[in-house]
Amino acid sequence: MPQMTDERVRAGMTREEDLSLLNEVSMKTAGVSHLEMCIQCGTCGGSCPVAADMDHTPRMLFAMLRAGMREEVLRSNTPWLCVSCYHCVVRCPQEVHIADVMYTLKGMAISAKLYTDSTAPHFSQTFVGMVETFGRGYELGLATRHYLRHFPLRLPGMMPMGLGMISKGRMAIVPKKIKHMDQLTKILDRAKELELTS
Repeated sequence: MPQMTDERVRAGMTREEDLSLLNEVSMKTAGVSHLEMCIQCGTCGGSCPVAADMDHTPRMLFAMLRAGMREEVLRSNTPWLCVSCYHCVVRCPQEVHIADVMYTLKGMAISAKLYTDSTAPHFSQTFVGMVETFGRGYELGLATRHYLRHFPLRLPGMMPMGLGMISKGRMAIVPKKIKHMDQLTKILDRAKELELTS
């Protein structure tokens, strides 16, 4: 049985290793994740600007993956707080693609409907929907939809900033599709096919 460090005890990790979840996440992560190479050094958590707000550091989350703690991992707020700054990836001595793994865990949590707060998953799904429709993000639509759904009372306070961005040409009033949207649609459809077969 693995040595019971304080961190493992806090995470409720009393089981033997079960690498099936770790392998599943590794296979679902784009490119080569190097997830199995994690040596639990903690550099990722020490490099993360939002680690203090995470319920589990990336190091602890990866140890939980090794223990096969599927539900606990997918309910964690850690992937949702990741700001994709890639600072952890740059500093990781084992070149684990931590931020990419976080994207995978978000997708798995959405598929399994195992997330505590729906705010981030809804934001993510709205953004992806806009990319699938227009080929790019549409900030005004994204912000409006997000605030109406989750923070309707904050929306009036956001209006002065939004109007300022629109007046300075920093935000479009109407969405614009990219050129050759049909090509992006084919790429996205193929990616979905590959995801279903993996």
